[in-house]
Amino acid sequence: MPEINEQLIAILIGVSVVTFVGTLIAVPWLLVRLPSDYFVRDQRAPLELSTRHPMIRIMLFSAKNLLGGVLLVGGIAMLLLPGQGLLTILLGLSLINFPGKFWLERKLVQRRAVYRSINWIRRKGGKGPIEVPSD
Repeated sequence: MPEINEQLIAILIGVSVVTFVGTLIAVPWLLVRLPSDYFVRDQRAPLELSTRHPMIRIMLFSAKNLLGGVLLVGGIAMLLLPGQGLLTILLGLSLINFPGKFWLERKLVQRRAVYRSINWIRRKGGKGPIEVPSD
């Protein structure tokens, strides 16, 4: 029985290290590529999928939502484990489709710590600050 606990701990440590390193690479890469007016636009620009085959649209839509779900769960885990939890949650939410998403994204970005973190990363990537709506 103790071997199972040791294996489980080793697996959790491995997953923690992989998610930590993965977010150190993926989160800044995505945040630097985000348009500065992403959170102040009235509407999101729809993906140009209407010209593609329906099966490809379904696959891309599913893959995007699956990746968003993985990032969301990983971000929640990173609130307790090492990693950039709030930023990863924000990126996961931006990929998932659900009602109220636009409002929730704006509220998260308006949090002072999240806003400062995003702009610090964007500055390091040579991009201007992200704009947030004034409520």
